Amino acid sequence: MTTAATTVDCLGLACPIPVVRLARAVASVEVGGLVELLADDPGARVDIPVWCRLKDQQLVAQHDRPEGGWVFQVRRSH
Repeated sequence: MTTAATTVDCLGLACPIPVVRLARAVASVEVGGLVELLADDPGARVDIPVWCRLKDQQLVAQHDRPEGGWVFQVRRSH
């Protein structure tokens, strides 16, 4: 059974807000749960992968949005 990802819309928000909201969202899902973060702040392209490494969470995917910005998919590891 696959559960839907929790989506966090941080479009238009500057760092560190996307990282803060990602941390809250990851903490709110069960281990193995997926969080999808939408962000368009250029700092997020670096900050989100670094946060995942530092916090030992899995960055499943990162891709460009046709409308601008990026989608980051993060799975809660613990």
